[in-house]
Amino acid sequence: MDQKNGLLIAIVDDEENIRSTVAYALQKEGYHTVSFKDGQEAWESIPGAFPDLFILDIIMPRMDGLELCKKLKTKNECLPIIFLTSRDEEFDRVLGLELGADDYLCKPFSMRELLARIKVLFRRISIDQNGQKKAEQELLNIGSLALDLARFEASWKKKGINLTVTEYMILHALAREPGYVKTRAQLLEQGYPYDAYISDRSVDTHIKRIRQKIMKLDPDFEGIETIYGMGYRYKKDT
Repeated sequence: MDQKNGLLIAIVDDEENIRSTVAYALQKEGYHTVSFKDGQEAWESIPGAFPDLFILDIIMPRMDGLELCKKLKTKNECLPIIFLTSRDEEFDRVLGLELGADDYLCKPFSMRELLARIKVLFRRISIDQNGQKKAEQELLNIGSLALDLARFEASWKKKGINLTVTEYMILHALAREPGYVKTRAQLLEQGYPYDAYISDRSVDTHIKRIRQKIMKLDPDFEGIETIYGMGYRYKKDT
């Protein structure tokens, strides 16, 4: 798994034609790829240095994508994950996001759309084709919350918060304008400067996960308010 010449993407799907088609398209775009036929094979084969992104089918034998996602997140809670699913059900999408996925795509999907989503995700985490972080500098301190946009790192009372890229962008969109109510549509627009691919209903799931992660560090955290019928607001005095 040599990552020196580009970003490495793992494809985990029990359909061989999908694995080969996705791998071919990604390689044409300059990415390195590694493929696995199910979650068990992926979990047993991946060494300590994880790929930069996982594309996971949900329904697979032996170990499905949801279970693999859980296991991967125990090793790296910020690991970018895109789910593929043949079922266009709200349960699958919400559960995948609750487990920490950044995006999802329902089969059959457009390869162009998958490539676009991958590029957007990598742009959002400020990684270029050589795997190097860009030198963008921005530091935001709001009370006990500190956000470093250059490193996509967040901390609460100087303790690190393990956020996914999507969670970080939504928290940043709220915290940079404390006291102002943000609708779900605004959070999508402001949280994704390049494009928005998750639905506005998915914002609720990400907010829930952000709260849970900060409350692990501080059970009294109440910094994100739900404004019923409108959206969310980050408290000024948090």
